[in-house]
Amino acid sequence: MSRLLDFTDVALYGVTSEPRDEREFLDKISAALAGGMDALQLRCKKMSDRDVVALGKKVKALCADAGTLFLVDNRLDIALALDADGVHVGHEDLPVPFVRSLLGHRKIIGRSAHSLPEAIEAQRAGADYVSCGPIWATPTRPDYPAVGLNLIGLYHAALRIPYVVIGGVDETNIDQVVEAGAKTVAVVRAIFDAKDPKAAAQFFKQKISRNRAVAH
Repeated sequence: MSRLLDFTDVALYGVTSEPRDEREFLDKISAALAGGMDALQLRCKKMSDRDVVALGKKVKALCADAGTLFLVDNRLDIALALDADGVHVGHEDLPVPFVRSLLGHRKIIGRSAHSLPEAIEAQRAGADYVSCGPIWATPTRPDYPAVGLNLIGLYHAALRIPYVVIGGVDETNIDQVVEAGAKTVAVVRAIFDAKDPKAAAQFFKQKISRNRAVAH
């Protein structure tokens, strides 16, 4: 399968739920990748560093076989250890220029942003993409209030780099997200907690890809 060269062509961006059972976790990732996921972010907040690296090697191999970009949430050191395709950092994490100095220019750096000023700042700092959200309240990010759909249009008008719409996106509201202009959408629970992650990924990928085709 052909491999994406950068983040520009990413439509469906999967962000993993916290791993509980490794076999089940890897099976869900395999199914979601088979459903057409373009990029995957490994998010592990409760595991030891050693366990994250061991699990990350397996996830990276699955992504490589599927031609899917593999990114690590927050942890630059683990992204480097795994030779991941990139890392996603929050606005309170390491600064983007510092991350770039260690990661290099062949890797992808994503940056969380919850407002247009934060997104513009991240773009100026050299991020390859920024997040746009949380659009709706989500238990994944309980400390951040929902920003609403209007922020999508503001991002679209102001940014030159890709932005990822995230936060409470599921099958009941994906149409609202794409109608607001989203071309890249991150999905967490609606894929990885689904009974059929492959079918869920196919559903979201079709919705987003259709919107990208209309835009082009």
